[in-house]
Amino acid sequence: MFEDECMIRAYQSLQYNWFPIGHQRKIPTFGRHEGAKLFGVLNYETGEVLYRDGERYDTTAFIQFLEVILDAYPKGNIVMILDNGRIHHAAQVEQFLRNHRRLTFVFLPKYSPELNLTEGLWKWLKSDVVHNVFYKKFYHIRINVAAFMRRVNANPMEVIDRLCVRM
Repeated sequence: MFEDECMIRAYQSLQYNWFPIGHQRKIPTFGRHEGAKLFGVLNYETGEVLYRDGERYDTTAFIQFLEVILDAYPKGNIVMILDNGRIHHAAQVEQFLRNHRRLTFVFLPKYSPELNLTEGLWKWLKSDVVHNVFYKKFYHIRINVAAFMRRVNANPMEVIDRLCVRM
């Protein structure tokens, strides 16, 4: 499994798009700095995506997400590939791993996000949900993130084809 975190901000962004010459597309914004912090894990074998939407990135939130993963996969060993984020190395997380021996972390080399397949999921999510769109209320972003996750989980072969490297 590949794990990563992502921030979805309330202010939208313009990305590459077509518009008539001389008429640049404008997306309104409230300029607030609200944001949803997402934890996500991609099952490389099945194409299943688990995610958790929260208000913060901290050790407690990360451990709660690990518990969600352990509940979703109640049997067998789990190898999780992740970056070297500070919360991934926290003392409480190391203690959690000692108490849950079937969960093993494999850390990617530093500064190598291209090796984490979940980064591609975040790019896909932002492209489909956030870029070039204005949401009047922040909770509409959360609703659309949840809809995106339901859609990708309904089509695991699309996830595998789009994100997973074939050997």
